[in-house]
Amino acid sequence: MLKAAIVFMLLATIVSLFSGLFFLVKDQGNSSRLVNALTVRVVLAALTLALVTWGFYSGQLVTHATW
Repeated sequence: MLKAAIVFMLLATIVSLFSGLFFLVKDQGNSSRLVNALTVRVVLAALTLALVTWGFYSGQLVTHATW
């Protein structure tokens, strides 16, 4: 369940990234939609980082690296 939430958050971040690119090209600086897309992207990235941190802290995510 946690892994699915992390993947969903990453996909939402990518969608926000491309919407910001679209607003950058299309709006020509006439609206604040680009700033809103950036805000959404930063919040989504912070939530994704918090989910990953919580996953490692709770033991739901583990690393199998040999180093």
